[in-house]
Amino acid sequence: MTDKTHSLPVTRNLAATYALSLVVAFLMTAVCLGGLLFPSAIYPTDELTKNFFPNDVVNLLIGLPILLGSMWLARHGRLLGLLLWPGALLYFVYNYIAYVVGIPGGIVTLAYILIVLLSAYLIFDLLKNIDREFVQKRLVGVVSEKIAGWVLNAFGILFTFRAVGVIAQAYIDQVPLPPSELGVLVADMVLSILLVIGGVLLLRRKPLGYVSGLGLLFAASMLFIGLIVFLLLQPILTYAPFALVDVIVVFIMGLICFIPFGLFLRGVVSRA
Repeated sequence: MTDKTHSLPVTRNLAATYALSLVVAFLMTAVCLGGLLFPSAIYPTDELTKNFFPNDVVNLLIGLPILLGSMWLARHGRLLGLLLWPGALLYFVYNYIAYVVGIPGGIVTLAYILIVLLSAYLIFDLLKNIDREFVQKRLVGVVSEKIAGWVLNAFGILFTFRAVGVIAQAYIDQVPLPPSELGVLVADMVLSILLVIGGVLLLRRKPLGYVSGLGLLFAASMLFIGLIVFLLLQPILTYAPFALVDVIVVFIMGLICFIPFGLFLRGVVSRA
């Protein structure tokens, strides 16, 4: 494979970033296969199996390809891959925060924690070492900053209020939330904060907004697609009933995210 990363707008060589990203991909593959091959050991209750067993399949079908694909594009000197890469890692952060919080502690939890920490570090490392001013100059005026910024803010605020509302209602009713649901709510709040920050930066046309905007929209779009696939697989792989209404609602919400993602993507590709 020819290394064309020297043509990317980065301030240092990304060899270590590639290597650590491959470690993340390996760890994710290992824990997913462990969950699929030994579900009773990894997921000791029916509730955990229902929520995480199908998600292991989704992570292998969606999470792994989007990370490796982004890395491959970046390796070939494509700005598109470089900007998608943090979003693919954010997909991992979101998913494995839910695993860390939602699954009882054990040896495999250490792998989940390592995936979250490594992915978060790599996102920070990539955003720090991308030439922000270069990216801003290439993308300003061609990526629909206002549409993307407002959509990111809207979803961030919506998910925050939903998560806080569910947790508050459970506290008022004195009904403990299932760990799997609590894990998703915590992941929602973390993602929401990042969406709002990215949206504000884009609306203010800050360099970091242009660098992070595509990745945030990519992560959100892939999470919507992943959730739809999860809802389709869940009744096949577990005892859960098919939730047609949930699929329709998620699809409609996803469309709101797919449109600005497509516009941003088109802008990046046009300036490649």
